[in-house]
Amino acid sequence: MSDCALQQHICQRLMQLAPQEGYTKSALDGVRFMRADRPIERTPVLYEPGIVIVCQGSKRGYLAGRVYHYDARQFLVLPVPLPFWSETDATPDAPMLAIAVRLDLTLAAELLLLLNDSGESVSAAPEGMISTPLNAPLFDVVHRLVMALSSPLETHALGAALIRELHFRVLMSEQGGAVRAALAYQGYFGRISQALNHIHQQWKSPLNVPLLAAKAGMSVPRFHHHFKAVTHTSPIQYIKSVRLHQARLMMIRSDMPASTAALEVGYESASQFNREFKRFFGRSPGEESRRMKHALALLPATELESQALSH
Repeated sequence: MSDCALQQHICQRLMQLAPQEGYTKSALDGVRFMRADRPIERTPVLYEPGIVIVCQGSKRGYLAGRVYHYDARQFLVLPVPLPFWSETDATPDAPMLAIAVRLDLTLAAELLLLLNDSGESVSAAPEGMISTPLNAPLFDVVHRLVMALSSPLETHALGAALIRELHFRVLMSEQGGAVRAALAYQGYFGRISQALNHIHQQWKSPLNVPLLAAKAGMSVPRFHHHFKAVTHTSPIQYIKSVRLHQARLMMIRSDMPASTAALEVGYESASQFNREFKRFFGRSPGEESRRMKHALALLPATELESQALSH
């Protein structure tokens, strides 16, 4: 089967696996299908560590003046959770179809040890966000994964092995060195990664730069410098973006009023929350909540929570 025919086969199967816009959970934990039937304008998103492979249509990520393309030729990898801006190209006749795989850090660490033992050295600098060409071995894994996810029996029998192979192919891809360097948790990148994980686990708690710097074992100026090198934003702005994304999720998930969501994420002033929300998302809380409910195809509340609004 030619590459073109193979891609058509994958897309036909994804149309069945993702029958509506938004996100559809697969039968395999950590794997979701993404679909958009129309363009989605540039909007702030928050992605968890993962791999996003677009099989039809295209998406663009914007971060610190750089544009990251991920489409049928390039896929996206995020070794750390990052807020950025995303844009989607899609039409009703050619929907955007993609697979999002949560990055399994335990599995990645196991594969890194294997690669290190085999003499695969890491010479690239770590990156927090990477778009890289989709090579033939990885494309083959994607095809077999989509086929397996169409059958409960094959998902159960082959799913774990295919996810393992997918991680391996990503680590061995053209920019796999940068991914391996990021996942190796060496030097400052590892310390900042730990700080990011702490923010995402404890975003409801009081957070400040001296506390995070101490947890990373760095002075405040050094922490601030390396944090910005990884995330392309300041620690305070990163914390604010995480809390605003969480507030948006609360409003969508349970129709929570903006004033209540503001209190839940630590704002004492509703007017300050409204100003900062509109500055960040470009819309008032009410307008953004209505837009996102439509964009995410009114998924059930339990699914909305798990998606972390990354699209």
